Amino acid sequence: MYVITGITGQVGGAVARTLLGAGRPVRAIVRDARKGAAWAERGCDVALADLNDAAALASAFKGAQGVFVMAPPIFDPAPGFPEARALFAALRTALERARPPKAVCLSTIGAQASQPNLLNQLGLMEQQLGALPLPIAFLRAGWFMENSAWDIAPARETGVIQSFLQPLDKPAPMVATADVGRLAAELLQETWIGKRIIELEGPRRIAPDEIATLCSKALGRAVRMEAVPRETWADLFTTQGMKNPLPRMQMLDGFNEGWIEFEGGESGSVKGRIEFDTVLKGLLGQGA
Repeated sequence: MYVITGITGQVGGAVARTLLGAGRPVRAIVRDARKGAAWAERGCDVALADLNDAAALASAFKGAQGVFVMAPPIFDPAPGFPEARALFAALRTALERARPPKAVCLSTIGAQASQPNLLNQLGLMEQQLGALPLPIAFLRAGWFMENSAWDIAPARETGVIQSFLQPLDKPAPMVATADVGRLAAELLQETWIGKRIIELEGPRRIAPDEIATLCSKALGRAVRMEAVPRETWADLFTTQGMKNPLPRMQMLDGFNEGWIEFEGGESGSVKGRIEFDTVLKGLLGQGA
């Protein structure tokens, strides 16, 4: 039995579908039984647990051949990341109690960066869970291609996409969530000793200007990227409801300045199979 957290999201769902397609038994962890119904219909065992509830998680992890751990994103954390620290403490306690034979954890590009930024949260996860006495793998994924879903409406309606990734001609390390889920499922079925770090991005890096070109082609209209001035970010994010926008701004700085990068660099990362234009067609409902 492979236990999957975050199964209602894109990555967790891809992990589960890959395992089910290989004939592997899957246990879905959900907070709401209604959200687990569709997975139960596909043959999954369903366990109810909140990721902050160590006892419930330990019970759900019991008897697993492997556990996929995915922390929900916290985009607007309080200073010092108390929400993430509490979550990782619960996950660590649950894994200590259940002692599954292995765990695969979704991490991020730049988790090793020492500069303050939003992704430090997953660096904390690697520190907390990496100290456990069990085989554990951290899958550091690039920027999700599916984040471009937010760009579809403005591209279609105005022909202009606002970009925080800059310069606009600088290729960024991106990856399709389906590639992340597939590799995580493959790792769960492997055997190893100790801690592993696997860094994953798409077949090639994509610049914002190229995304605009692909959108233009897919939508049949002119589309261009427009850089959002750095000096406007704080007010913009605050207007959007963020209480503590600085970590997000620092993360974007890290991508733009190049210090959020894979530890092994572009040459050392595993390359996915799915191109950006395939993901874009999916976002537009155009199929592969």
